[in-house]
Amino acid sequence: MAFIPHTDADVRAMLDTIGVASIDDLFDEIPAKLRAGDLAGIPAASSEMEVGRLMSERAAQDGRPLNFIGAGAYEHHIPAAVWQITTRGEIYSAYTPYQAEASQGTLQAIYEYQTMIASLTGMEVSNASLYDGASALAEAALMAVRTHRRSKSSRILVPRTVHPLYRKCARAIAGNQALQFEDVACDPATGRTLVDALSAWEGQDVTALVIQQPNFFGTLEDVDALTDWARRHGALVIAVVNPTSLALLKPPGEWGTDGRGVDVVVGEGQPLGVPLSSGGPYFGFMTTRLEHVRQMPGRIVGRTVDLDGRPGYTLTLQAREQHIRRTKATSNICTNQGLLMTAATIYLSLMGPQGLERVAAASVARTDELVKAATKVKGVRLAFAHSPRFHEAVLQLDRPAGAVLEQLAARRIVGGYDLSTDYPELGSAILVCATETKTSADIETYASALNDAVRAVKAA
Repeated sequence: MAFIPHTDADVRAMLDTIGVASIDDLFDEIPAKLRAGDLAGIPAASSEMEVGRLMSERAAQDGRPLNFIGAGAYEHHIPAAVWQITTRGEIYSAYTPYQAEASQGTLQAIYEYQTMIASLTGMEVSNASLYDGASALAEAALMAVRTHRRSKSSRILVPRTVHPLYRKCARAIAGNQALQFEDVACDPATGRTLVDALSAWEGQDVTALVIQQPNFFGTLEDVDALTDWARRHGALVIAVVNPTSLALLKPPGEWGTDGRGVDVVVGEGQPLGVPLSSGGPYFGFMTTRLEHVRQMPGRIVGRTVDLDGRPGYTLTLQAREQHIRRTKATSNICTNQGLLMTAATIYLSLMGPQGLERVAAASVARTDELVKAATKVKGVRLAFAHSPRFHEAVLQLDRPAGAVLEQLAARRIVGGYDLSTDYPELGSAILVCATETKTSADIETYASALNDAVRAVKAA
């Protein structure tokens, strides 16, 4: 509970000093018709104990439903040590320092994070994190335009297999800054972006191509072929990746048949030790090649030595978003999510390469098990059945997906993500996900509930 130290006498003394009769007089420039007045329905003041009990009861109403939805945010097991350490006072209250070198602990944590993320993505340099994965894509598109000076078009090709909310966010942030985001069609048979779909841009000025791996449907793109196409046509490549998948898949720094890799890598860091928490806060990550580093938004910490040869940490580069005019800034929203970045650093250090690989492999296995169980239900079939995937899959139903998901919700099961709004061409379809947190019993429960839900909903 907040502690307000001012007594009525303190408030009166302050008002008398500035010559104001009441606190309301400080807001006299607001027209009376715009003032709310009394707030109807607000109960009388409660004690701290009463408020605590009320909040506990409200929180309990959410319960712990059995979760089979992913769609960009994933339920993974988080070792208890991660947040026990992260919420220690000296870490929990730390933020990006303004007198940076005086905060060696914060700088070291960022440096360790940068090292891990750069290694995971196969790139040369990482920043200190970003606001979230969706805004990180917008930042990457802006960065590509600044970096690729030979391109004059500011055209960014974005496959429809990229997360629909990422596409909307990128357009909302960067679309008004003269960037053109152009959709690339998805192959309806495989759920992938085929190189042939890029033929419409042959010989044209394209600034960058976005490639999501795994894509929004959970299927794996032919990243080498897509990267090669971009290289042949003089376009930069922006990768959007799930960090957990990189324990099994080729890192973006090695995409392409020549092994040169991509130019910028972004993604959502939530799978690395950050709880779902009703949608956030999460954090975005960004890595790039050293040659592009001066166009990267955010801050970069480096390791050095002092005059006595002792190691120390310093802000090597920082975007001047807080120091110059908005129109000249590298970024206007490159928030460093320091607390969540610290949690991810602790998570990665505890898991190690082998632990992260086990998590990824278990998630793939659980999703395969989930698909096999769900497709035994009459009226449910697997879309893109012959495409390789990570830990998500698309199920097509012979009746309205929304109604089926409502039936599952009534059984306290979050059954998947309804794709009908974003991808009407798929018909009645849901995106489902399983991670290492799901057991065979959980999957049997889901399949049984899905069978009952399908039977309870009339066919379309």
